[in-house]
Amino acid sequence: MTVSTTRARHRAARRPSTPLTELASAASDQMGTVGRRTAVVVGTSGLVVSMLGSTASAATGGDAGALPAVDTAALTASARAVLNTSPVVTAPVDAAWTFDAPVVTAVTPPPPPPPPVVKPKPAASRTAARAATTTTTTAAAAEAPRAAVPSSVNGNAVLEIAARYVGTPYVSGGTTPAGFDCSGFTSYVYAQLGITLPRTSSGQKAAGTIVSRADAQPGDLIWSPGHISIYAGGNQQIDSPRPGKTVQFREIWQSSPVFIRIG
Repeated sequence: MTVSTTRARHRAARRPSTPLTELASAASDQMGTVGRRTAVVVGTSGLVVSMLGSTASAATGGDAGALPAVDTAALTASARAVLNTSPVVTAPVDAAWTFDAPVVTAVTPPPPPPPPVVKPKPAASRTAARAATTTTTTAAAAEAPRAAVPSSVNGNAVLEIAARYVGTPYVSGGTTPAGFDCSGFTSYVYAQLGITLPRTSSGQKAAGTIVSRADAQPGDLIWSPGHISIYAGGNQQIDSPRPGKTVQFREIWQSSPVFIRIG
């Protein structure tokens, strides 16, 4: 017994047909011999743009920039309606696009100036402090009134040397032009003449001969307890008086001065 079975045939699924697919199909049929270099671009408004390459143009024998026409008779009514209501846009194959690019120039800002160099102040030393004190004392002494240089200085070797140091500040223990105390001043002046005196005022008193005030001569020493100076004639003397003062000519202020002649 033979049983034959008949299988049912099903129609293959097809894409839905629209006016645009019909238009594309008709165009494809007419371009079969020129190759498939057709691009169909559909815009949002239903616009259809047909562009053919150089191969299609060569096959049809037309101009290089001409595009072959599509036979619209093969289209359905709905496809022809879309084609008639939509404008056709064409563009030459050798179309060139240009645009202007703005020129941008980078400018490098100048470097900032270097920060100022601050030099550290050196630590003040005792010598600098003494020099500052000496300068202040000298300036103050310059403003202080003092007696004019007496005429007895002229021709007197002791007084001429002593007058060179007018304005030198008083410095306790000082024995140089950087600063004198009373006995340091007198011993320094006499040393310029080759005469060596003891360092202290009492020692200098003992090194000479006491004379009366009437017999005293410019250049002699004047001693009083704790102080010594050089007689400048008349009622004048030159000495390094006390801290804050400088070497100067001034009046004899001692109540009972003792005059000492050296040599």
